[in-house]
Amino acid sequence: MTEPVTSTINIPHVTLTYDVRGSLTDRDQPVLLLIGCPMGASGFPSLASHFTDRTVVTYDPRGVERSVRTDSGELNPMIHAGDLAVLIETLDVGPVDIFASSGGAVNALALLTNRPDLVRTVVAHEPPLVKLVPDTEAAQAANADVYETYQRDGHGAGMAKFIALVSFEGEFPADYTDRPAPDPAMFGLSAEDDGSRDDILMGQNIRGTTSYEPDFDRLAKVKDQLIIGSGEESANQLAARGGQALAERLGLTPVVFPSNHGGFLGDEYGMPGKPTEFAAKLREVLAAR
Repeated sequence: MTEPVTSTINIPHVTLTYDVRGSLTDRDQPVLLLIGCPMGASGFPSLASHFTDRTVVTYDPRGVERSVRTDSGELNPMIHAGDLAVLIETLDVGPVDIFASSGGAVNALALLTNRPDLVRTVVAHEPPLVKLVPDTEAAQAANADVYETYQRDGHGAGMAKFIALVSFEGEFPADYTDRPAPDPAMFGLSAEDDGSRDDILMGQNIRGTTSYEPDFDRLAKVKDQLIIGSGEESANQLAARGGQALAERLGLTPVVFPSNHGGFLGDEYGMPGKPTEFAAKLREVLAAR
């Protein structure tokens, strides 16, 4: 496997860090950009290893891992899409293929909507578009409760609710937030509040990501550049349902990928999916375009 070459881009309030595997000049196919949010480049080595015949680029989103911010406050998909546009323009390789996971998929939708010239194909895998699901009021309340719990009680309490939320099967009942809170210890988390409130997921991205509403008029014009992905094991969970609702609005058929929300993962975080099978499916759908 080609060792990644790391570079940086200085833009206001952040130095974006990205990695290139392969050549940016000697290529037979478009560059393949692998993105998540708040997942950074460290989540994609296993998936990248299955595309040694292509130039693969990964990056750390603003505020994540090596892309350290010099400001503070919450972020949203439009900010991240602007960063992605700068990254692709810096690469200077023409339109790219993008595999985008979770919050990264929402950011990729914002990029496709506003800068379709930079993209050949976006594979948006399980974008958590909470405002599109049928149970949107209850789902929005559940997301707001995660943020409010984090701000009030700290990381362990907030993350326990987040894990319970993203793994919940089916539509959220109206009384979801009235149910007993999960114990952080169930997930190996501490209930002690360390006083910090700058968590990249709960403090910076969760509200902007889950509240994003696509511009359907503009997105419909470029839907031929879009593929919606859904995990075979996570199809009834919130993020996958958000993608399915988007596909329905656009008249697209979601592509079922092996495993779950993190099906492309190897041993990066100790929660492996099925990266070999996942990569084969991704290669298949990209080749069809």
